[in-house]
Amino acid sequence: MLSIRAEPSTFNSLTVRDTTTEVLASLLQAKLVRINRVSDEVEPWLAESWTRSVDGLRYTMKLRPNVTFSDGHAMTADDVVFSLAAAYAVRSVADTLEIDGKRLSIQANDPQTITLTFPALYAPGLRILEALPVLPRHKLAGDLRNGTIDKAQNLSTPPSDLVGLGPFVLREYSPGQRLVFARNPHYWRRDGNGGQLPYLDRVIVDIVPDENTQLLRLESGQTDLTVSEVPADAYATIKRAADAKTLQLFDLGVGLHANALWFNLKPGSMGTDPRAAWLQRDELRKAISMAVDRQVFADTVFLGAGLPVFGPITPANKRWYWAGTPQTPHDPAAARALLASIGLVDRNGDGVLEDAAGRPAQFTLMTQKGRTSLERGVSVIRDELKKMGLVVDVASLDSGAVIQRILSSKYDAVYFAPFMNDTDPALSADFWLSSGSFHFWNMAQKAPATEWERQIDDLMIRLMHSTDDQERKRLFDSVQQIFADHVPALYFVAPRIFAVASTRVRNVTPAVTEPQLFWSPDSVAVSQ
Repeated sequence: MLSIRAEPSTFNSLTVRDTTTEVLASLLQAKLVRINRVSDEVEPWLAESWTRSVDGLRYTMKLRPNVTFSDGHAMTADDVVFSLAAAYAVRSVADTLEIDGKRLSIQANDPQTITLTFPALYAPGLRILEALPVLPRHKLAGDLRNGTIDKAQNLSTPPSDLVGLGPFVLREYSPGQRLVFARNPHYWRRDGNGGQLPYLDRVIVDIVPDENTQLLRLESGQTDLTVSEVPADAYATIKRAADAKTLQLFDLGVGLHANALWFNLKPGSMGTDPRAAWLQRDELRKAISMAVDRQVFADTVFLGAGLPVFGPITPANKRWYWAGTPQTPHDPAAARALLASIGLVDRNGDGVLEDAAGRPAQFTLMTQKGRTSLERGVSVIRDELKKMGLVVDVASLDSGAVIQRILSSKYDAVYFAPFMNDTDPALSADFWLSSGSFHFWNMAQKAPATEWERQIDDLMIRLMHSTDDQERKRLFDSVQQIFADHVPALYFVAPRIFAVASTRVRNVTPAVTEPQLFWSPDSVAVSQ
């Protein structure tokens, strides 16, 4: 039994990317290749082998024989062709499978063989397929034909209609409470000794939004593991339980991702609101970066178990982290000067900054409720900015509401927990490219809104196509430099990651990214 914080918004992993959807997809679906979360290498999965053409553009992939969907229907190359077409019909995932805005092409050579052709040389190669679940053509062809594939496999879909290639099938969904999964009798994987996977007969996923409640359930034996890491203030309690051998505690080091603060930078999204004149300025974000004491942030939010960071790539990503990332100092005086340079000064001596028209410098900062690191984080940000004279109103909403506000650009600012698709930046092009659907401060731009975004676009395109590892690293260092110059998103502290499970859980392979202990659910077992 495990617990998740957020209610699922769909069972369709093509339309939403968040931790809950990822966990459900790992239970219900499978892909051609898998990125091993521990080794960070590509592993054969539904595709058992492949060859690459001399020019690097074509991959011929052999599918595993005798694989069937959970309803017993045979998987063939036609399902793979269909799945790529379905992905391209859904904008939220399409750009993760495009190169320079161009699509991959695919053909079925025979029932067990496909050829995948890239529109240009692409350095990460088959890592791109991590975004592509193989879907049942026999169940979903009508949805693709009717233009409703993005609405398929929604929360109202009967569990028996959720057909996949994953290790489990959904048996029951009680909104706001739990999901119950049963072993997929047609699952295709076996362990190293030839034993049938998965090991578990059943997985119960409880929806528990509050972190403290999650941990209480874990300590009492009601839950075997949580999807997310241990919050800092619970570490001491969990450590005592681990020392007493009643729980397992895993220290995974500094995290790959840090929570981010960003402002709505979409032109025109604020209508006639005069605050847009300063809310969307680089100077405001730079001032905030200097105003927030990152060590205070680490000590308050993570009780010291965190590392100050200054960009979206943390030192945990050893290959791609730029050692030259500017270390913004805590400098309140310089922050005030920057705020004054965009017209925000205390004009009446009341301790609050005002704009030229005397309106208070005030904005709403939205975050996800029930998540300790986010709720503590916004409190620190609010208190630190109050010292500057900026008034921050905090709005705590459930995860789904936060995501909807982001997608509709109906917000002032957000403090949230976005994560990138892969350690290789080319696989997170939807974050870096101005046209990307995950370029969250101003998503899906038809043309770069700023010159610096155009520069990042150019560098990222070159990075995607280069096969010279040193050149790719140099290009991405330049991307990180431009990002640091304009700070479209602010990062303060990367937490040290701890994961916990009951002592009866076996065969977990801990990884630093969510879900730390449940990214390979077919191999997880429990002792009785």
